[in-house]
Amino acid sequence: MALALGALVSTGVTAQAPSSEIAAEPLLEARDAFRKRDRVRLATLRDATAQAQHPLAMWVAYWDANVRLAELQQVDLDVFYSRWGGTYVEDRLRNDWLLELGRRRDWANFVIDYPRFKLNDDREVSCYALVTDHLAGKEVRDAARSAWAAQRDADDGCALLARTLRSAGVFKPADAWRKARLAMEINRHRAVIQAVAIAQGSNDPKADKAVQSLIDAPAKYLSRKARAAGRSNAELATLALARLAATDPDAAADALTKRWERALPADLAAWAWAATARQSAQRLSSDAPDQFQRAERLARNDEGDNPWSDDTYAWKVRAALRANQGAGRWQQVIQGVNAMSPAEQRDPAWVYWKARGLQVLAMDSQDGEALRIQAREMLASIAGQWHFYGTLASEQLGLPVLLPPRPAALTSAERDAAARDPGLSRALQLIGMGLRSEGVREWNFSVRTLGDRELLAAAQRACDREIWDRCINTSERTRSVVDMQQRFPMPFREQVLARTQAIGLDVAYVYGLIRQESRFIIDARSGVGASGLMQVMPATARWTARKIGLDYSHELITDRDVNLTLGTGYLKLVLDDFAGSQPLAAAAYNAGPSRSRRWREGPLLDPAAWAENIPFSETRDYVKKVLSNAAYYAALLGNESVSLSARLGESIGPRDPAIASADRDLP
Repeated sequence: MALALGALVSTGVTAQAPSSEIAAEPLLEARDAFRKRDRVRLATLRDATAQAQHPLAMWVAYWDANVRLAELQQVDLDVFYSRWGGTYVEDRLRNDWLLELGRRRDWANFVIDYPRFKLNDDREVSCYALVTDHLAGKEVRDAARSAWAAQRDADDGCALLARTLRSAGVFKPADAWRKARLAMEINRHRAVIQAVAIAQGSNDPKADKAVQSLIDAPAKYLSRKARAAGRSNAELATLALARLAATDPDAAADALTKRWERALPADLAAWAWAATARQSAQRLSSDAPDQFQRAERLARNDEGDNPWSDDTYAWKVRAALRANQGAGRWQQVIQGVNAMSPAEQRDPAWVYWKARGLQVLAMDSQDGEALRIQAREMLASIAGQWHFYGTLASEQLGLPVLLPPRPAALTSAERDAAARDPGLSRALQLIGMGLRSEGVREWNFSVRTLGDRELLAAAQRACDREIWDRCINTSERTRSVVDMQQRFPMPFREQVLARTQAIGLDVAYVYGLIRQESRFIIDARSGVGASGLMQVMPATARWTARKIGLDYSHELITDRDVNLTLGTGYLKLVLDDFAGSQPLAAAAYNAGPSRSRRWREGPLLDPAAWAENIPFSETRDYVKKVLSNAAYYAALLGNESVSLSARLGESIGPRDPAIASADRDLP
């Protein structure tokens, strides 16, 4: 293998910026061979692209090395690093190799290679690195707890870290049980089983099966436990209650009320109530605020850490916003934000809602003026930032939401530097030949260390090539200079304007939605089958075509004009069904009209509070971004009078019975 990799070095290929015309076929064939793990074909293509001095030969070399990773030794990797030093694939293979070294427990080579890992964005690698720090005698407990808590699934690296620290007495059983509870919160059941085994110091498969039975049938498990004698049994019962809450929060609340609140230690009963309240909040149940209060009355925390996760506190805040028939429980809002980690408290959402809570409390407080000052200071800290809550904060303070002045034009030298960047060139060529995922990774690696002016130049290079997602995402990385025209481009302007005017749609709203749906990528396809500029699902496309009388066949779904006609036609029908409410229509476009109808049931809410309570994180983020996008597009189009608050509307609640549904069969 060393000879095979060494042969590539001897060709004398340079990491040159590729020419505008390069052969795509070898790369596409190599990527296909990589997906099929076809070693023989990859080796042939590796040698062929090297001999031809193909400007993207490093990708074929990477795919070839990746499929052979288990057979390689450090010398083979050193050869690859030397050949492709400074490129994305060098860092990508180093990531793969560090994982392999961790699995081999080859710490001698790991500690040499790890400091050279530039992206350093792999959590499992970070866990392996903490193992090496511990073995070197360093203090790692806090960093290790944080890394393990953030682990999403049962990978080897973080499990090894936890087992090692548990054996050394650095981690206590309480740390492992806490991890099990965090994993149960997010339905990562393999991680739950793994954490319980570490807590119990067990490698017994029968014990793993017992935990699996708890996950599969929590009600049955709880019915067998007349009591929970011993901390370990109490922890398992708590996990069962959390699992039950995930499927039936009412049943979990009933079980807690009738038996388990008294049978469990107070801190575990509190956590079980919080887990139940979180699930109730995600179902928009009016029971959630009282369940959170019940949890707080029971809570104790001997270690000084927050007893619950930031996400649980976030749902406490959301439930409090809906409480009291939409009037809110503002003391609970503030308490929930204050209980979050310092980093989470700085999130603009919680800065905004805490400030709103302080404004409400100020009305009936002897310290009203001090609270109002604090609220204004908090809103001012995010006002002017180009996102949903930054814009709302500006409007709350009565500040005009003005577009920043456009930065000075790029100089020829700045444009030339971006044009000569070999990583950006490789990225554009990979994207051009249909290898979008690889191209995006090349691009992101290349821009990660650029300054603001360099980012603007790189973004403009993508804009000029109509690679709109890289144009937008790169421009959004700037901090001290902001080019809103670059961040919010308007491709296909003539077609979008004509279509929106023809059917009476707000062009800024349509642009805001397309930007969020596809970043203006004409042939974009989602994992669930949505296609084109407006990410239309096949069934929705057929239904809409019939509804608007369009002659349509499926192969046209990514045609720009057909997709635009279908998407705007469907959006108009959705808006009509929701009486023109842009937040409700955006939620319906993303998650389906039936869900948006269900989410509007309950009390009349401030539209921003309604948006924050959308149960699906993807849709919640989507609605906020579509609406804020629309406000910025309106300003760019010269219609600065349409504020974000005006787009949100006055309130959201159940449909007025006097207004009939336009299309109950909306897909």
